[in-house]
Amino acid sequence: MAKKQAALHCMMCGAAETPETPVVEVFNGLTLCTDCIDYIDTARDRALASRSAAKPKVAKKKEDIPTPHEIKQYLDQYVIGQDDAKKYLSVAVYNHYKRIAQEEARDKSAPKATLKKAIQSAAEDEVDIEKSNIIMVGPTGTGKTLLAKSIARLLDVPFAIVDATVLTEAGYVGEDIESLLTRLLQNCDYDVERAEKGIVFIDEIDKIARKSDNPSITRDVSGEGVQQGLLKLLEGSTVLVPPNGGRKHPEQKMIAVDTKNILFICGGAFDGIERKIANRMNTHVVGYGKDEHAKKQQRDNLMRYVLPQDLKSFGLIPEIIGRLPVLTALNPLDRDALLRILTEPKNALVRQYKKLFALDGVDLEFTPDALEAIVDKAIEYKLGARGLRSIVETVMVDAMFDVPSMKVKSFKVDADFVRDRLDQANFDKMKLAD
Repeated sequence: MAKKQAALHCMMCGAAETPETPVVEVFNGLTLCTDCIDYIDTARDRALASRSAAKPKVAKKKEDIPTPHEIKQYLDQYVIGQDDAKKYLSVAVYNHYKRIAQEEARDKSAPKATLKKAIQSAAEDEVDIEKSNIIMVGPTGTGKTLLAKSIARLLDVPFAIVDATVLTEAGYVGEDIESLLTRLLQNCDYDVERAEKGIVFIDEIDKIARKSDNPSITRDVSGEGVQQGLLKLLEGSTVLVPPNGGRKHPEQKMIAVDTKNILFICGGAFDGIERKIANRMNTHVVGYGKDEHAKKQQRDNLMRYVLPQDLKSFGLIPEIIGRLPVLTALNPLDRDALLRILTEPKNALVRQYKKLFALDGVDLEFTPDALEAIVDKAIEYKLGARGLRSIVETVMVDAMFDVPSMKVKSFKVDADFVRDRLDQANFDKMKLAD
């Protein structure tokens, strides 16, 4: 008489096999009942759906990309002035993502087409659009970083700000050039597909300038060496990126990132480049000039006349200048622009402090003469918009310390209050030399 076979049990819920809920061996001795299998399938589908919903889609159709006018209008909400720089940035960014959308549309339609049609369309469409990396030149505090941040916020793409001053040539103390992309990967949870359509803002690009105008026989490991290493990133190639940054190690697992569709925006103050521009334009006139007013206007803002050859004279190698084809200059901020920066943008300083005081139930008021006094000091110290922040912090620190304990409903800041607080802080001793 044959022995009765022992009933199978589900290893997940422990239930014995019944005619209603059979138990099956799913893998190498692992037995599960049909109820648990259905539960696992449902949980998996739910997790995949939530993951795809949480992941923002970078790939946009051409009609979804904001036009250059719409990009500039958005930038106007955060950055005051700099209309020329906004126009250059808007056009470059629009063309860049329009190019990506066109390539993706072509790739999706390619499998559906026959070989004959694919060859015919390739012959008809011989134009290969290259990306336009951007370099912004301008004094400190004029809005270079803020422009890049605002564009990334508008387009909802991965964005990373990296500092060129920490980079050294491969094999030396410092960070490798490929670590620029580590921050971009971290900002999109290591989603390589999204990172490959992101924006990288390389700040302080002027600090890796060649130390002398002539190529050196010794290694310039934090200058020309870094520029040489940046070439392949800017132009577009597959780069092996260390996932956690830092130095490369043979045992470290690398992530392959294609930089062909990553937009690189470089910014730098290029302190002293005005002398290079002046020498090229020969603005230093000896003797009597008939058009002295025009010459004075040129000397007041030479940065607007910057050309690629001026960057080469400053210390950037010709190869890297060629990979940054869009060159735009930011103007120094005048009195009117500084006044508008205090009050107009969405993140204006006056709005921020009013919000801070409103959280304590206090109505804060800045009088017009107080704002003018703050702007006068900012112009005096030659620190641009960043100078406004340091001045207002100095003016308001005592008020922010005392007002929460004073049980008052309103607080007024006038010109006398501004001057008094700056005198107490010995701000005049911090003035930059002319």
